[in-house]
Amino acid sequence: MEHAPTWLTYGFLYLAAAVLAVPIAKALGLGAIIGYLAAGIAIGPWGLGLVSNVQDILHFAEFGVVLMLFLVGLELQPSRLWALRRPIFGTGSAQVLGCAAVLFALGALAGLPWRVSLVGSLGLALSSTAIALQSLAERNLMRTQSGQAGFSILLFQDVAAIPILALLPVLGAAASDGAGHTPGEVALEVLKIVGVIGGIILGGRLLLRPVLRWIAKSNTPEIFTAAALLLVVGIAYLMVLVGLSMALGAFLAGVLLADSEYRRELEADIEPFKGLLLGLFFIAVGMSIDFGVILRSPGLMAAILIGFLAAKAVVIYTLAKLVNIPYQERPVFTLLLAQGGEFAFVVFQAAAGASVFPAETASLLIGAVALSMLISPLLLVLLDRVLLRRYAQLKTAKPQAEEISEPQEAPIIIAGFGRYGQIVSRVLLAQGIPTTVLDHSVDMLEVARTFGYRVFYGDATRLDLLRIAGAEHARILVIAVDDADQSLKIAKLAREHFPQLQIVARARDVTHWNKLRDLGVTLVQRELFESSLQSAHTVLELMGLSPAQATAITQRFRTHNIALADRMYPHHKDRAKFIAVAREGRNQFAEQMARERQESATLRAEAAAYPGYGEAQEAGEGHEPEPEPASAQNFNKNRP
Repeated sequence: MEHAPTWLTYGFLYLAAAVLAVPIAKALGLGAIIGYLAAGIAIGPWGLGLVSNVQDILHFAEFGVVLMLFLVGLELQPSRLWALRRPIFGTGSAQVLGCAAVLFALGALAGLPWRVSLVGSLGLALSSTAIALQSLAERNLMRTQSGQAGFSILLFQDVAAIPILALLPVLGAAASDGAGHTPGEVALEVLKIVGVIGGIILGGRLLLRPVLRWIAKSNTPEIFTAAALLLVVGIAYLMVLVGLSMALGAFLAGVLLADSEYRRELEADIEPFKGLLLGLFFIAVGMSIDFGVILRSPGLMAAILIGFLAAKAVVIYTLAKLVNIPYQERPVFTLLLAQGGEFAFVVFQAAAGASVFPAETASLLIGAVALSMLISPLLLVLLDRVLLRRYAQLKTAKPQAEEISEPQEAPIIIAGFGRYGQIVSRVLLAQGIPTTVLDHSVDMLEVARTFGYRVFYGDATRLDLLRIAGAEHARILVIAVDDADQSLKIAKLAREHFPQLQIVARARDVTHWNKLRDLGVTLVQRELFESSLQSAHTVLELMGLSPAQATAITQRFRTHNIALADRMYPHHKDRAKFIAVAREGRNQFAEQMARERQESATLRAEAAAYPGYGEAQEAGEGHEPEPEPASAQNFNKNRP
């Protein structure tokens, strides 16, 4: 029997493991990252043993982190990155140096050689960019103060990885023969690094956009996708040649293209590859956990794991207080940065190769980092379900966000100041009705203030913030946020804690509408329903119908659709019944409209055969006859 190629076998295993493990983890409320890690453990050397070349897969999968940093860079214009220079080099350096100093001191107290303590502390001070950014995005925290601070620290860690790796050959040479690099060699390495970074910046400014424009003119979408991948792969390859971080180079390329007219297309082309490779990266991390080392020295492994997590957590939580991160965000911020990072694998493997410490030491440290990346998502779930829920129950807690520090008394609260909330707010403002508007987007706050609106910063899914916004005394809560899950959280909080509030909610679609109804919210508007009816009205007029006819048809449809939604709602958890009711209602409406068109056509025919009959019939119905336009007649010939 012919054997399948290795790449096909492994591809089948990775996809099958992910497809099985991730939905189960999501269903259990554990998140996709835990599902990927569990899948890696299951098929790895210490699970079913289906995959053996773990390190090769891990090196390939690290490209998912590279693509993620490229997409992050696309979201950051150079001006915004320049505005973040202080938190990047201020907060970032404080985190890396502070954690490294504490870990170095602990290693020295444990009697470790100073070189082992130094490299170990520098490697353990780094955090997982992949897990941290993914978790921040899932929790919609990227725009918050903790999200911005966390991103700045992670970006600095990528920069800091360059001198850490450059330090290893020096320490290895000094440990073996007491000799290091000459000043000339060090200067040459520095010039090489500066030259590559300068070349990326200069090439991005002068060459990338014209090249992308030339490729786009070919009108070949797959070639543009190939060009996007070639761009990231080429920059990553260039960075590896000079010993720099691939992720840092990709990030710089993304920043340089953030103002480009091709930004959105690049995002759309690379996003699917990023998601798949990130998943593969987490699977590879799960496979790389060496349970043999853990079993040989369980006590030592536990001491390393707990020790470095606790030491980093103390430093990072202290730093969070110093930079005034809101206390509700500190636990997640601390945990995301306390775990080890994927770059620590590279540092420890390189350190073993440079003879800074033995391979057994590298295995212990790599195992501790991998375990920290495994348990961090689990601890995040625990935080969400226990600690953060307790924060939400604190009635007297005062948030530290300056914009909402004082209790509000407006009778109306609007959660969300996007395109939907703005219209509601403007109508009320024009009538002199006071409102309290909440939005968690920093960019939206800046826009609102530019136009003179008073919008408070804050996440309306927090119970304490709703209390300060005046929910206990307000009459109406308008839920205008974009995200359906956030909308449901706000509605649930309001129904449970502020029963006097009348809730007017925006629904993205029928599914969201049904879930809001389940929570007892009855005043729900589907966001695109009315505008879609207006577009249908315009199309009918363009087809030759009079404004009155178009209005009558769209109003009839509106009434029917609302009634049908009410009929479908009791069955929305029974998919078969739900679809059956929907089809029945649609067919009934189509048949009714067809009968009315037929009756109208019969009436016109009788009017033509017996002059005066049609006018009498129309008069009896209370309105004047209106002949159907020729274009509408032709249009109706093809309808049932």
